Amino acid sequence: MKIYSFPQGGISFDDTTVPPRDSSVIAFLPGLSVIPLVQHTGCRAYPVVSVGDFVREGMLIGRGQGAGSANVHATVPGRVVRMVSWKMGDNHINDALVIRMAGAFERLGKREEVFPWQGRSPFELQQLISEYGIVEMEGVGRPVSDTFTALRSRKEPYTLVLRCVFDDPWLAADYVLCRERIKAVVEGCVITASAARASRIVFAVSYKEKELGAQLLDEAEAVSPGLSLSLALVSSRYPQRNRRELTYTLGLYEKRDGLDFGSLLFLGPATAAAIHDAVKLRKPILDRYVAVGGSAVKTPQVMKVRIGTRIGEVFAECGGFIDTPQRIATGSPLRGRAVADLDEPIVKTTYGVFAILEKQMGGTAVRNCIGCGECRVVCPVGLDPKVLFKSIHTKQKEGAAWERAGECHGCGCCEVVCPSRLPLSTTIVNSIYGGNPDVP
Repeated sequence: MKIYSFPQGGISFDDTTVPPRDSSVIAFLPGLSVIPLVQHTGCRAYPVVSVGDFVREGMLIGRGQGAGSANVHATVPGRVVRMVSWKMGDNHINDALVIRMAGAFERLGKREEVFPWQGRSPFELQQLISEYGIVEMEGVGRPVSDTFTALRSRKEPYTLVLRCVFDDPWLAADYVLCRERIKAVVEGCVITASAARASRIVFAVSYKEKELGAQLLDEAEAVSPGLSLSLALVSSRYPQRNRRELTYTLGLYEKRDGLDFGSLLFLGPATAAAIHDAVKLRKPILDRYVAVGGSAVKTPQVMKVRIGTRIGEVFAECGGFIDTPQRIATGSPLRGRAVADLDEPIVKTTYGVFAILEKQMGGTAVRNCIGCGECRVVCPVGLDPKVLFKSIHTKQKEGAAWERAGECHGCGCCEVVCPSRLPLSTTIVNSIYGGNPDVP
């Protein structure tokens, strides 16, 4: 089977400090859970409980307010002991309810009740997905219901694309999730296709994982025999998983096979599994798979962690630090976000947390550009990052190079290869978007 890829730039990224991808371990339940009221793109959820109230596992504790906001649920039973606020890495303020665990669990360790969903209208499916606070867990946290609402105004057909593209080793948690919950991932895709009225599902899978791709296809054919299905094997070169690169790549597949995908609706495996749980089990996002590792961590591993567990507790379960970390962040070293402190909690969009030593960073000293041109070579959209970087610092944002600056999607390739340690991608993205662009 042919392997599809984007035409230029990118890097082959490897990291030996990523946890093994053979299985996951279940993290201990936190005695104190910190449940943020912002785990999505919009304004904070409005708290519907107060300090002193007792809450149940899975109970609604924050109601979404308008577009971009999603419902928030208690992930453990217990009493709300206080509300806290802190400044995020992007300087925004977040509020959270702190729950001291107590009482009986209603779901943990018990047989799940299964609800039939076939025959429900797209609107009913969307309502369930909204009620249980499902967001895009591999991205910035856009509510899935908002995506459906936006799609409803389009008249052209579109295709649902499941992104099982592991171009970044720090997507280890997504890989383990696919292996351990493949039935839930696939049925979540089928539910989404029904809710969004998608005409086809395409499984976009890294060519190194073609066995996984075949299993996804087999499972989908068993769940929904009449649905149009395709398997596209794509490159593992970073940033193949990004919407822009993957859209281009699937266009090649579409042209070769004479298909008409129309518009593309992207879905990650963690989001697909969460949609399955919301619709079929009436269950909010209580936990998620997280890759925990880095050169400072004693025993890296993929863990199934309750939302609201503090990052410091997660590291402690991995044996703690072997030495003082130089950097602690969530996500991937390619596009990670530094944490304010170890009390910051795991949220719906946390797919990885890492702590690295200075030697893994290659030093922290920033030097002058040596004009090597490596940043230009790896840019997947053909920009010249050093020219844009200089334009920003000299406040001379003009010329042909700057006119294309908006094409940067902050993949971070240029920063990875820069021998002078210049914050190229970070500076460009902050100048253009005021933060991370919404193009995961």
